[in-house]
Amino acid sequence: MPHPLDRGAAPFDTAGITRGADGIARYDHLAPSVVAMVRASVERHPDVEAVVEVGGERVTYAELWDRAAAVAGGLVLDGVRRGDRVASLLPAGLDWVVGFLGTLLAGAVVVPVNTRFAAPEVEHVLADSGAVAVLRPGTPLPSGHPQALDDLVPGDLAAIFYTSGTTGRPKGARTTHGNFLSNVETAIRVIGIDRAEGPSLRNLVSVPLFHVTGCNSQLLVQLGLGGTTVVLPVFDGASFVRTVVDERIDTLVSVPAIYGLTLARDDVEADLSRVRRLTYGGAPIAPALVRRLLQRLPQARLGNGFGLTETSSIATFLPHEWAAEHPDSVGFAAPVVDLALADVDEAGVGQLLIRGPNVVDGYWAAPGATATTFVEGWLHSGDLARVDDGLVRIVDRAKDVINRGGENVYSVEVENALAGAPGVADAAVVGVPDDVMGEKVGAVLVPAAGELDVDAVVTYLQTRLADFKVPQYVAVSREPLPRNPGGKLLKRTLRDTTSWGPPLPR
Repeated sequence: MPHPLDRGAAPFDTAGITRGADGIARYDHLAPSVVAMVRASVERHPDVEAVVEVGGERVTYAELWDRAAAVAGGLVLDGVRRGDRVASLLPAGLDWVVGFLGTLLAGAVVVPVNTRFAAPEVEHVLADSGAVAVLRPGTPLPSGHPQALDDLVPGDLAAIFYTSGTTGRPKGARTTHGNFLSNVETAIRVIGIDRAEGPSLRNLVSVPLFHVTGCNSQLLVQLGLGGTTVVLPVFDGASFVRTVVDERIDTLVSVPAIYGLTLARDDVEADLSRVRRLTYGGAPIAPALVRRLLQRLPQARLGNGFGLTETSSIATFLPHEWAAEHPDSVGFAAPVVDLALADVDEAGVGQLLIRGPNVVDGYWAAPGATATTFVEGWLHSGDLARVDDGLVRIVDRAKDVINRGGENVYSVEVENALAGAPGVADAAVVGVPDDVMGEKVGAVLVPAAGELDVDAVVTYLQTRLADFKVPQYVAVSREPLPRNPGGKLLKRTLRDTTSWGPPLPR
């Protein structure tokens, strides 16, 4: 059985934590469910703005609760029962939030669907989850007599977040109310939020709500504190900067690519002095970008968060005091998280294992994947890491994940799609470093015969994959792809030797 690593400096508040007989540390005195947490905020702050959709409506906590309860009633009227799955294809905005909460109030399980998935991917998620209802754009939300279950408990399933797997099919991470609540408490502690500030906090969500960063570490944290969540439905640099100023945003959580694009804008001299917390994560960040953020927003506390869908968002966090000196680190284990390394090599690098109440209990309807990923209470992350004095550094990804601006792209999924592309005999997919996105998808293609029509290959992929998975860099090789004696692709060799031309227009 793995042994937890030394927590090192352990810079976070660890008061009120109890370790159970199973070895897992848990926060004491959390609400029993997300429903109970939100109800408490509604009772304390009924007239505080809860959600603002940029360019759309603004609702208070009392209004949000009433709308969500009506959706719950409508779902029940439509035959949805406790534990049934309700998928959401809605775009980011107020309806997404109302639909999410309404599903929980009905005692059902939310299935947030990545709106950038291609049609076959969406159909797989709907079929795999067994969704009995689907919230779709352009269709009114269900409505009925207000409903709100009061007997939900931490172990009840609350959501299934689908994440691409190495088999090429998305897998659903089974997220409980307890997983959600643990992450909310972790975010408050590691970011360093004063709970008394709750009703005055204003957080801008500029990342997708179907991802755990936007939903779990922004929306739910604000709902727990009684603060305001401002949702930017579609990101563009001008809207981002204007919203930060106009909506008096004090807390930003986003991927490095968005901050990089923002700092590159001509209107970057706008007054951003109200921003007091700026957290990044979801993708590698360049040390130069950290320095630019420190210079541009000297009043803000920076922080780097790391986690997975399977950890309900935050597993480690790098606080402001370490941000400038250790920009290559993702920080220390969260207060209730234990870390271990497996199969450590001579350089001290091993696969990162994660244990805690934020870790989901497995994948929906995938016992094989669950058994290999969740072993004796430890999540095998697939990330290769080194840990020095408690500071975690992710050095590689064992599963060849490409992180494109916070969107995970598994190379084998793209390679599987390329196997049927016109004129392609062989293909390998790797990450190509990019100053803004962290990485972009690159493909090395071996033609079946003659000239290869790259445009035709890209068009073929666009009908089968989400747009962010389609390669933007393509190199054509007349030589066989490098493989070891067992036939495995030598991707490190490809990364080191491939000469990439300019990216394809997107």
